[in-house]
Amino acid sequence: QRIENPCVGGSIPPLAIILKMNKNMNTFKCKKLKKPATRMENPPIPGDLGLKIQNSISAEAWGMWLDTQTKIINEQRLLPINPEHKKILINEMQKFLFENNN
Repeated sequence: QRIENPCVGGSIPPLAIILKMNKNMNTFKCKKLKKPATRMENPPIPGDLGLKIQNSISAEAWGMWLDTQTKIINEQRLLPINPEHKKILINEMQKFLFENNN
């Protein structure tokens, strides 16, 4: 259903359809959760890996990773500013988000 819009010389969809379109643009099938979910507005980390995460991992799954990351940091007594510890966390993050999807 469309509504005539004399300002643009054409027709536009009703607000309900526009809102549904916007919602659909923000949802996708999360590779971690394997279900429709909300996309993150911005990459959660810099670089190509951040873009990969934004395009395939939902905000909900990212939150799950943050909880898991906190446990790993505490259990292994990691310091995220230490380059070696950062490598460990990135490796664990990739396993959590992309490999442990059974």
